[in-house]
Amino acid sequence: MEWMSRTVQTVMLLILFTSSPFLFFTSSAQSAFDIIELNRSFAASNYSIYPDTLLPNLTPAPEGKAPFYISHYGRHGSRYIQNRRGFDVPYKMLCSADSLNELSEAGQMVMNSMRMIYADTDKHWGDLTSYGQRQLRGIAQRMLERFPEVFSGDAHVDARSTVVTRCILSMGSAMHVMASMNPQLQISMKASQEDMWYMNHQDPVLRKNDMAPEATKAYNEYIRQREHNERLMQLLFVHPDSVRGVVNDIWLNYYLIKMGLFQLNTHLYKHTYLMDIFSSEEIYRLWQWENVWWYILYGACPLNGGYQPYTQRYLLKKIIEDADSCILLERPGAQLRFGHETVLLPLVCLIGINGFDLETDNLNELEENGWWASKVFPMGSNLQFIFYRSDIHDEDVLFKVLLNEREATLPIPTDVAPYYHWKDFREHYLKKIEAYEELRHAMTSKKSQ
Repeated sequence: MEWMSRTVQTVMLLILFTSSPFLFFTSSAQSAFDIIELNRSFAASNYSIYPDTLLPNLTPAPEGKAPFYISHYGRHGSRYIQNRRGFDVPYKMLCSADSLNELSEAGQMVMNSMRMIYADTDKHWGDLTSYGQRQLRGIAQRMLERFPEVFSGDAHVDARSTVVTRCILSMGSAMHVMASMNPQLQISMKASQEDMWYMNHQDPVLRKNDMAPEATKAYNEYIRQREHNERLMQLLFVHPDSVRGVVNDIWLNYYLIKMGLFQLNTHLYKHTYLMDIFSSEEIYRLWQWENVWWYILYGACPLNGGYQPYTQRYLLKKIIEDADSCILLERPGAQLRFGHETVLLPLVCLIGINGFDLETDNLNELEENGWWASKVFPMGSNLQFIFYRSDIHDEDVLFKVLLNEREATLPIPTDVAPYYHWKDFREHYLKKIEAYEELRHAMTSKKSQ
């Protein structure tokens, strides 16, 4: 069969993609489709592979300034599928079709791949993979190598994690490397409910309105032309029409693509062939579908009020307050926080890093404006604030932001790009948070009257 003849080529491409992930960052002119053709991992959105190759050189510090403090929020590394739903939905459909003797040869091979995935994943739902541990070790190693001044001697490293196991293990992987590179480091680690109010805050008021009626309508209209895959039905089933009572073609297509992309985070990516049954166009359509979903739920989407990024106002304010305190110290070291993509993405949108504060009610404009969530939150994604000064008496503290270890831009003026003046940043964003709090208070008061 034609789809089987491409298996060897696909496996070789997957090996290339996972050894050189995010090669697309080298060209800003590439479209999302072009990127997905080169690297299907990009289509996995929050399950995409961390871009740990081909990192660009950093811009030298302004004369007389040196790094002295790092503030960080990072996501855990690659994990197994979060829960069984992603597996059970397509698998049960295939089992139902098999009971009717309606699976084609290709359908049988897909079902065998699913069984292999279950055997590997069962009792590991949501667990950090060995690949995820390596990602965090690499990020930590490069942090020390890039900014040795921050981690010299007995510098203090304050590491905190959410209470989720994969985040705790990610923190441990990073700290293990740091301790091995500099045994003198004073490392403290903590994972406690005490910090969850800012480490993983999900505002119930904002979340209640994330899929407002207007947003739901626009979303459904956007995905209507992208959610069906009749070719897949023809490929997997002997008589596609006869299985429609037990097979939902929309969710079968969605979860099978996701299942194939998930495996790029495990050792199974060389042994399952789910990706081989899909074209780049089909995978690209899934990416479009998910990208608008992430924008509506976590971006500054006017269709639901545009305030979803403010779910992370407590984290941003804590980052600012902690930095203000650490700047007063002779040797503040680093504060490293380990959490989740559902925190990192809205935080990036709230700050407006690399234009992710985009506001549009036309979902078709997301792609052309580069609002691609996959660029923000791959497995192991991280945001690093690197602070610079001449000495402890320096009143003009500078900093720069690294998104996934690459220099990023902010929507505030600067005369030393890619560096920014800390006083400008803190003034701008504290006012932004305060303005939202005042608006929210006014709206709450009005509703109570």
